[in-house]
Amino acid sequence: MKKILLHTCCAPCATYTVNRLREMGFDVTAYWYNPNIHPFTEHRNRLESMQALAQAIDLPLIVAEGYDMIAYFRVVVGHEGERCGDCFRMRLERTAAVAKENAFASFTTTLLISPYQKHELLREVGEEVGRERGVEFCYQDFRTGFRESQQLSRELDLYHQKYCGCVYSEWERYGKVDIARILRRG
Repeated sequence: MKKILLHTCCAPCATYTVNRLREMGFDVTAYWYNPNIHPFTEHRNRLESMQALAQAIDLPLIVAEGYDMIAYFRVVVGHEGERCGDCFRMRLERTAAVAKENAFASFTTTLLISPYQKHELLREVGEEVGRERGVEFCYQDFRTGFRESQQLSRELDLYHQKYCGCVYSEWERYGKVDIARILRRG
């Protein structure tokens, strides 16, 4: 069985993704590294939910130490319009490094299930990071399982977030703002 390291953004997105990867014959280990998730209480809620899912479905879970909030802001501040690509790169670089260090055959991410993410950008960044780190990025379009993941996570009573994770996405969701438009105005 081929070992794969799965970057996990949240438990709901992991439900279907883990099942699908297992069906494909992968030995899945989850990896939690999400310094983009704000505020800290949101990060903690999502992590606790991921830990509960991992225990419920017998999924090995590696949790990165600490909460790299400052590193995240150093990467995105000043070019918030490109923050998604920078955020993908930050998280996938760390995932690829952990995959390489621990002899995983490949890595991927639960972000590939979301119809709200910039899917082609995710694929591009994942493949580039994989080449740079010398570990295969396993691309799969998991979006067809998005509704199923939502249903599975409700059945398991997992925490459901209301925004992507970063403070900018929270502001866009609750403040009803278009950051791209604001940035264009200067």
